Amino acid sequence: MKICLVGNPNSGKTTLFNLLTGLNQKVGNYSGVTVDKHVGKLKLKNGVAEIIDLPGTNSIYPKSIDESIVLRTLVNTQSDNYPDLVVLVMSATQIRRSLILVSQVIDLGLPVIVAMNMIDEARNNKVNVHSDELAKHLGVPVCLISARRKIGIKDLLKLIDRQSVGAQPIKPNPYEFEHGDEIAKITGDENGYRNLVNLILAEQSTALDAAKRIHLLELRDKLNVAPTTAMGKDINDRFRTTNEFYATLEKGKTEQVTTLTNTQKIDRVLTHKYFGLPIAFFVMYLLFQAIFSFAEYPMAWLEGGFSWLGQLITGIVPDGMVQDLLVNGIVAGLSGVLVFIPQIAILFGLLAILEGTGYLSRISFMLDRVMRKFGLSGKSVVPMMSGFACAIPAVMSTRNIKNTKERLINIMVIPLLSCSARLPVYILLIGMFIPQKKLWGLFNAQGLTMMAFYLAGLILAVLIAGILHRILKVEERPVFVMELPRYRFPQWRNVLLTMYQKAKIFTVEAGKIILFISIILWVLASYGPKQDMQAVNEKYEQLLANDIEQPDELRAYEQEKLVNSYAGHIGKAIEPAIKPLGYDWKIGIALLTSFAAREVFVGTMATIYSVDASEDDPSSLRERLLAEKNPTTGEKVYSFATVFSLLIFFAFAMQCMSTLAIVKRETKSWKWPIIQLVYLTVLAYGLSFIAYQLLIRFAQ
Repeated sequence: MKICLVGNPNSGKTTLFNLLTGLNQKVGNYSGVTVDKHVGKLKLKNGVAEIIDLPGTNSIYPKSIDESIVLRTLVNTQSDNYPDLVVLVMSATQIRRSLILVSQVIDLGLPVIVAMNMIDEARNNKVNVHSDELAKHLGVPVCLISARRKIGIKDLLKLIDRQSVGAQPIKPNPYEFEHGDEIAKITGDENGYRNLVNLILAEQSTALDAAKRIHLLELRDKLNVAPTTAMGKDINDRFRTTNEFYATLEKGKTEQVTTLTNTQKIDRVLTHKYFGLPIAFFVMYLLFQAIFSFAEYPMAWLEGGFSWLGQLITGIVPDGMVQDLLVNGIVAGLSGVLVFIPQIAILFGLLAILEGTGYLSRISFMLDRVMRKFGLSGKSVVPMMSGFACAIPAVMSTRNIKNTKERLINIMVIPLLSCSARLPVYILLIGMFIPQKKLWGLFNAQGLTMMAFYLAGLILAVLIAGILHRILKVEERPVFVMELPRYRFPQWRNVLLTMYQKAKIFTVEAGKIILFISIILWVLASYGPKQDMQAVNEKYEQLLANDIEQPDELRAYEQEKLVNSYAGHIGKAIEPAIKPLGYDWKIGIALLTSFAAREVFVGTMATIYSVDASEDDPSSLRERLLAEKNPTTGEKVYSFATVFSLLIFFAFAMQCMSTLAIVKRETKSWKWPIIQLVYLTVLAYGLSFIAYQLLIRFAQ
């Protein structure tokens, strides 16, 4: 049995989905569309149901790719996601607005249960929902619930169980259209597509073949139907019907919610014209500080765990190639990145808290004022906010921007925003030179530094967007409409579930890439041209023949082997190009591999320096990097200038090849991803060069 959850944004639909499915859920993509698909399992008395959490929408008339998913799912009987039951989640505090979508879905003729959510808030504010009268009016069961407080969930499950054994809701009377019979003849469906707007919907439905859609287009032209006008008329008719229904009820004042005044009082401070953005930046600073503070001990435990695992393998597996591969290749590569799981989980957990309270929407609202000054509309806010998590869904979310040129500008600047994949790199490099101390007794220096790089990416993205706006001559700027939810306490179950899901995705997705690259790197770093490796072995032949431990000479031997390996030859070939930035050939190898995924940089460094290290070296990667010296000059490789240059390069360089692939697919051309790769590489190289050269001269 397939159940689809449908509802307006901020109706609590996702909270209900998480409550019903718990950990029995997964994230994929809808067929043919790169939009997240959330699917979970629900145990019923009569078996197991599959629940699909459809994107939030205010109407079944699509204005974006996300909203079109709702339409395609509900009207295409051939779809794998076509539901046996629709659970319509509506807010008990916004009944009249919610009934537009509710009535539209009911008119499609699908089995429907209305779950009226947030009933606790409605009762607290003395809102009379008239659920019995509403059920009679709609012709479907209405269940009063609060997903946050777990109120009425058992009653909802009973209704779903009844539906699973074939109980059907009362068939509603659809909004008939005078030419409904003509539509029914074309579609071959006596129950569907009978009203004027469903004629328009049918044209977009993949359930109909091309010939039928052409017939429908001809009928629309014959009737002189304008889609936009027809949709507007339908919504107005539904509003009028709803208002007439409520006029017959007691007082007719069902939705006067008084708690909005409390929200407005808070917004007077948090969204203040002058103080709102500084407060938002301070909140984000606290978020970055927490990433360092809260994750310190979990990171140490994970580092200790991987160290123990390496020692365990060394004790069990005999000396040789297999042991070396497992310890210095796989374990070292994975540990270099997976120790950052606590930071990833904490970052997304704190963002989920901000979203759950309703404050994240306010940040988008306030940034709209700033972005308009640089030629961007508020519609750019959501993609750019998404870019701080990952560039790939951020690029895809630009589909909500109707203006083609503005959408292209967003796509071109999104990689400048620091995604979560850069987090391990930032934490490693910032932790090397920025001490864990408080500035003025309040501000954590490491948190401030990380926030500075996030802000630098955002500022540069907005400035470049302004330049592109002038070059591409964008004329139209659409109106930005966003509903600001009430302030409320976050749902801690959702926060923990988000942390678990993001950590799981990071572990699985990053882990697969790192495992593959770690093995390849170990091979490249352990083997080399036969003649070169033979010369190194002959040079240290006497040392290898003796059983006497000589740590310094053994380390020198390992270093010469690495220099003469295939990895060493590759690194030496690119070293002249990156030397002006303060990088050596080992960093060059890590830069190349990190193009697969940014976080791979840390895994690459861990693998290279594990191959390079002696067997008894227990030091962490950070300690090994700080101890690394140039064999020619004796100077430290990782000076402050070098590390700062690296931070700048990773902040502004192209993120990964997956982002390039998505940009190519979204723009349907290689032209723009190539331009994007070139300008970001030149920008990152130039800024890193300037930073390194200035810091070197300043140090002198």
